[in-house]
Amino acid sequence: MERLKGIVKEAILNIDPVLFVCATLLSLISIITVWGAADNFGMSKLRMQIFISVVGVFATVAVAYFDYHTIVEKLWKYMLAGSVLLLVLTLIVGSSGENMETSNKSWLVIPFVGIMIQPSEFVKFAFICTFSKHLFSVRDHINRPLTVLFLAAHALLVVAPILLSGDLGVALIYLSIIAIMLFCAGLHPLYFVGVAVLAVILSPFLWEMLAHYQQMRIIVGFNPEAYPDSQYSWQPLLSKEAIAAGGLFGNGVFGGEHYEALAASHTDFIYATVCEKFGFLGGAAVIMIFIVMVVRIFMIARTASRSDCGGLICVGVGGMLIVQILLNVGMCFAMLPVIGITLPFLSCGGSSMLSLFMMMGLLHNVYSHSSAVREYEKEDTFDIDSSLLQ
Repeated sequence: MERLKGIVKEAILNIDPVLFVCATLLSLISIITVWGAADNFGMSKLRMQIFISVVGVFATVAVAYFDYHTIVEKLWKYMLAGSVLLLVLTLIVGSSGENMETSNKSWLVIPFVGIMIQPSEFVKFAFICTFSKHLFSVRDHINRPLTVLFLAAHALLVVAPILLSGDLGVALIYLSIIAIMLFCAGLHPLYFVGVAVLAVILSPFLWEMLAHYQQMRIIVGFNPEAYPDSQYSWQPLLSKEAIAAGGLFGNGVFGGEHYEALAASHTDFIYATVCEKFGFLGGAAVIMIFIVMVVRIFMIARTASRSDCGGLICVGVGGMLIVQILLNVGMCFAMLPVIGITLPFLSCGGSSMLSLFMMMGLLHNVYSHSSAVREYEKEDTFDIDSSLLQ
């Protein structure tokens, strides 16, 4: 029992209070929002959100306890192989989920349990670990063409099955994580220019590869007001109406009615639901919490030890949050195409929530080790200065 208490105490001491408070506040806002819309969303959504938030806190503490050096150094090969196998399995026997209009194979049913999970969400955790390990190991020669080729192969192993499954939204998040991590690792800008030029050249062919509904979502998504009669414009326009209906102070926890007619108002468009219930102030508060969280993550990245890949892990998670938040909020304001991106810690979804809490645990782990390094450096500096004075 004493051993268990010691483990729990050590894990809690590893927690960064700012990140923990931000994640907890966002989870509470999500639970309150779903509670206020339980008549529309269903009590099962509320129970799941509460359950996964509690499990997520334990997952955060558990990951924070284990040394991330051990996780990355010893398990990276297994994580990479497991990620690829899981994504390929999903591609073969996966489904589009319940009540889904698209044919994306993004969900996997766990046998005998009947629970559906979205493997690509959990693979984010593993990919950020393995890619940061890869980047750190080639940091001294990252701009060599052969090195870049191997990095591209690493990325393609994970992104290709997701693209083949038809989930362009999730694939876009992965590509954003890759680009941000490569940039922060020191990849020369000419590589990015080359990829951009290649994308422009191939754009006509890539466009033809998209399904019709994907093309329409992109065409309509940037200006849905110009297509008021299109079936692809009503969702973002209704989301915009729900946000406007919230006014400054909102309609209250149990108030609002626009979100009730809005499809995916508990997942992709949860931000519109929050704004209708809690108004501009509530929506602004959510954005401020996100800003504090992201800034804190990059502060931890700056203070992380330069002798390992901890800083790159922070960059990967921070970059993912930035892109996902911008895309989701832009989608809710009818400024960006609807591509099925959830809002971190707020959208209903067990896979997404649990994966995010696990990533928070990883960041807490990096924080605890960077704190230990700084304390050691302070003590070491003090001892040296003292000896010089004698």
